[in-house]
Amino acid sequence: MSNETKRDVFENALDELLLSKDDGALDAELRCRYDAAVPDDLPVIPQAVAYAIEWFQQNDETIGEVWRNLYEDVDDDWHECPQLREAEEWMLDNQDTFTRAWVLGQWEAEK
Repeated sequence: MSNETKRDVFENALDELLLSKDDGALDAELRCRYDAAVPDDLPVIPQAVAYAIEWFQQNDETIGEVWRNLYEDVDDDWHECPQLREAEEWMLDNQDTFTRAWVLGQWEAEK
């Protein structure tokens, strides 16, 4: 396994391409588009979990507060919402995927 990142590969390919052309504008545009692009491997989460993430963030919940509520079963307002209760088990069973979706702020919802 390599420690090379996708960004490293892209930078190398871009440098090779630009060696034959002296176009700084193209270089800047491609780097900007790459930086703004969505990751290729977005986490896939159920619709109820997507709703939960949006609800938590709109209600200024931190991810730490969400985990504390899930593990300690704290009686907060969000436990009263059926969609949030539906998401709880999935979030506990898929912690890495849930956290990655939260941190990226982007995901694909299951159909």
